[in-house]
Amino acid sequence: MKILLQLEEIGQLIVAIAVLYLQPLEFSWWLWLLFFFAPDISMVGYLINNKIGTLTYNIGHHKLTAVIVMITGHILVRTDIQLVGYVLFAHSCFDRVFGYGLKYSDGFKHTHLGSL
Repeated sequence: MKILLQLEEIGQLIVAIAVLYLQPLEFSWWLWLLFFFAPDISMVGYLINNKIGTLTYNIGHHKLTAVIVMITGHILVRTDIQLVGYVLFAHSCFDRVFGYGLKYSDGFKHTHLGSL
């Protein structure tokens, strides 16, 4: 089952990158690479406690958050907001390929995909 989930996430990551490439967004590829790991800033909540860390991490890594940001960018015709949405989605897929799923509040290593 783990391999099947990883393949699903790899597929979604490929789709996210392909859709990003096909969109008429005007940005340099180096920006995409620079911001790719920016969602990990959401881990800063763990400096306060596990509950806050779980909340901030899960909001920053939830695919619905990414979809809402993408749709908002499309509605407002703001390519910068669209870029953020695509990067959030791709980053979440990338993390899940390696087992970093949404977190439970009892600790960073307890995720919806199992324990790290």
